[in-house]
Amino acid sequence: MRNRRQPRKTLRKVIITLFIGMALAAGGAAAYAGYLYTKANDALDKMAGSQPSAGAEEKADDSRKWRPMTFLLTGIDSREGSGGTMNMDVMMLAALNPETHKMTVVSLPRDMLLKSKHHGRHKANYFFPYFYNQDKNTALQETKRFFSDMLEVPIDYMAVIDFDGFSRTVDELGGLKLDVDMDMKYTDHADGTDINLRKGLQELDGKQTLDFVRYRKSNEGTGESSDLERNTRQQQVIKGLLDKLTSLGGISKWGGVLDIAGESVQTDIPAQELKQWILSFKKLKPEQIQFEHPGGIWDSPYLLMHQNELEDALRAYRAELGLPAESSSTGDLSKAVGVSGMSTGSDEPEGENGGASSGAGEDNGSGRGTDSEKSGRRS
Repeated sequence: MRNRRQPRKTLRKVIITLFIGMALAAGGAAAYAGYLYTKANDALDKMAGSQPSAGAEEKADDSRKWRPMTFLLTGIDSREGSGGTMNMDVMMLAALNPETHKMTVVSLPRDMLLKSKHHGRHKANYFFPYFYNQDKNTALQETKRFFSDMLEVPIDYMAVIDFDGFSRTVDELGGLKLDVDMDMKYTDHADGTDINLRKGLQELDGKQTLDFVRYRKSNEGTGESSDLERNTRQQQVIKGLLDKLTSLGGISKWGGVLDIAGESVQTDIPAQELKQWILSFKKLKPEQIQFEHPGGIWDSPYLLMHQNELEDALRAYRAELGLPAESSSTGDLSKAVGVSGMSTGSDEPEGENGGASSGAGEDNGSGRGTDSEKSGRRS
């Protein structure tokens, strides 16, 4: 009889042990979620320009916390030696649906021509430093409002990360495995740029990953690449970052990532909404992101967009939000955006510069686009 009971006792001990382990794991997960929540609070306190925009507090109401959110995501060069231009070197529109855990990202070429009645005709990356020089406290709100009006799409919030913060984030996650599509060499002693990458699949650290997404031209014999090729690389990096952030090892690094964000990110996202977004972000997988990178034709000094590709990309963005395919104004996009087949006029059309740096719209480390830009594609 004793021998028959022994297996039952052993099985019961195993079951109890499993339940205890599960309880501890659940408690650990809850504790870590609380830790991240605290880190998010700390990061929000540090973020410059984190004041909510007009009406933002109403948007953050709990009854709407799962509504789709839209962002203008940008990366800027604020390093010493960059000339203080704060150029937007990376620009993306992102529409995130927290209920479906899907996102649509539209890459905006930095050399895209925008034609404003009030601010003149300039490259897309001109406008953030312009508004920043007007009033740094309202630069985020004015920039997102400007792009929303020009492209006729809703943009709730704007987030800006500087190059140093991006590089440190990649290092915090242990680097990224990326497929470098070509040999890349470029040096600029003025701002410290030193790009030296070989073609092929490889592990890149933070500095090398930044070089990978920024590279456009060479002064050391390697080939040039276009604005659109850079957009494709940026999207490869986003997928790599998401893979790392949502992996078991990556989740353990979120505390450090949030510390870096607090030091490197400016945003006008309300605190409560950003906390909810951070805690639900782990459910977003790379395969659930639809990337749109519309193409165009280089007509110095601008990239003229293929109008149909840009319109298709903006339709996909609206669809993620459950909006009609066309904007309510049904305006002609070519009135605001330079499109292929039109003349750009003078190389530097007149417009208000508001004291913006003469380097606005230029890239000290990467040069201008190639003579013909590759057509955009969806991924």
